[in-house]
Amino acid sequence: MDVDTRLLRYFVAVAEEGSLTRAAERLFVSQPALTKQIRQLEAGLGVDLFTRSRTGMTLTGPGRALADRVPALLAGWQAALRETRSAASRAARVLRVGFLASAANEATQPIIAEFARRRPGWRAEMRQASWSNPAAGLADSDVDVALVRLPFPGQDALRVTVLFSEPRCVALPEAHPLAAREVIAFRDLWDEPFVAAPPETGPWREHWLAADERDGHPVRIGAVTEQPDDWLSAIANGYGIALAPESAARFYTRPGVVYRPVTAVSPSTVGVAWAPADDTDPVVQDFVHCCREAHIAT
Repeated sequence: MDVDTRLLRYFVAVAEEGSLTRAAERLFVSQPALTKQIRQLEAGLGVDLFTRSRTGMTLTGPGRALADRVPALLAGWQAALRETRSAASRAARVLRVGFLASAANEATQPIIAEFARRRPGWRAEMRQASWSNPAAGLADSDVDVALVRLPFPGQDALRVTVLFSEPRCVALPEAHPLAAREVIAFRDLWDEPFVAAPPETGPWREHWLAADERDGHPVRIGAVTEQPDDWLSAIANGYGIALAPESAARFYTRPGVVYRPVTAVSPSTVGVAWAPADDTDPVVQDFVHCCREAHIAT
């Protein structure tokens, strides 16, 4: 049978965690959805991969045999995918650069210009990712390097160099009562509905909700969006407020939305990320060097 690699990744997570609940949390999917995927894999293979009990999920004999093989299979497939896509871009002398929202702010253009100077005839192709993909395409080998905001799912499996940090502010509807203040304490926002990223983005969503900075106060979700335009529309229409990097006030203006400084909330950190396999790739490393140089210059 043909097997979706996603099913194999889900299988590995359950095998390693020994629990559907913990595996679902690790994968940022719901437990019912994960259960359905595991049953689909078992049905396709015609074997039981796990023994279910109150204490968790235990691999059967066939399950252990599959678990021994799958990690190497997935790693091989990911490497093949990365090398194939990379070869295609190299042949065209294109470096695929993933980014989220405003990328490296005002430093983005100097980075691209310096890369062009270092690599005549090459082009840095900027590919914007949605907020449902906070690794900006790196996790799926869709890009060679990415300008990202930390933290994000899968960060530990990548190389990341921090470039700079900036304060977070709050985006509010213009008519919101708190919009009259020049500075807002984060505590005063705890009971407000927030416009959030999709749940599967895990630590990325939690960071932009400042979930760990509320002293246990629950988060209210007013809307879920994946793109800056939808995010701005949700705020302007009064569905919620949102934390944002301070630079959003410069890059994402819209009638009906105002930005205000927030106290007692941690900053946002911007970094450049790449796959460990590209530690020796001269083109990728040139771009990383350009990012570091642009940061030093600013």
